[in-house]
Amino acid sequence: MKLALPARAKLNLELEVVSRRDDGFHELRTTFQAVELHDLLQVEDAAEASLTSDGFHIKRGDENSVLRAQRTLEESAHRKLPARFHLHKRIPPGSGLGGASSDAAAVLRGLAAIYRLDVDLAAVAREVGADVPFFLLGGRARAEGRGEHLSPLEMDPAWFVIAWPGIELSTADVYRAWDEVKGEGPNHLRRAAEIVEPALEDFASRLGAGWQMTGSGSAFFIRCTGHDEANRKVAAIESLRCWTSITQAIGPWA
Repeated sequence: MKLALPARAKLNLELEVVSRRDDGFHELRTTFQAVELHDLLQVEDAAEASLTSDGFHIKRGDENSVLRAQRTLEESAHRKLPARFHLHKRIPPGSGLGGASSDAAAVLRGLAAIYRLDVDLAAVAREVGADVPFFLLGGRARAEGRGEHLSPLEMDPAWFVIAWPGIELSTADVYRAWDEVKGEGPNHLRRAAEIVEPALEDFASRLGAGWQMTGSGSAFFIRCTGHDEANRKVAAIESLRCWTSITQAIGPWA
């Protein structure tokens, strides 16, 4: 059996860091919005696990979210779930768009379908990563805790332009910087991200007003009234020679 699953990106429409917890993680309040931009994960049952990819570079070994999700699901199911994975990587890595977490959620959904598993995928997703439970659902949701406590929200149609400067940021590094400098505004992590990578401040300045960082960075987005305005926004930043994508909000997965 072979499946092809889109692994959608997300935007943080706003992000508040409430506090640092005793376990080292952070309490958040944020609104996730799934968008059409996606990786494509092909999953096929096989004699042993393997992973190939094209597009953006992905992490290998123990840090790879695809293989980590597979191992975590095997532990929960108490059985081996060998599969051949091929990932068409379209979401920039280290951008705050949630690509790795979305890939992991696609693995859980794909393996559960192929092997007809009766497993609580939401519980497994929480073990894999804080954002992974959202990517089992999609749409728009209010998230609290580390991001795993979700309240679905009604969504409205929206277009966005995403701009990525080609800078990969470590989420852990950004949160460590937040511990020192804290934050404010629509995304409390922006100041910390600019401490970790000073070039990000210049990029944000050159984008101009209205652009907002998503997640722990380094991608920025701006909301548009439609595709025509989105095209104009892309043209206006052409001189930055950065990666851009026009995308729109998408509802919960079927």
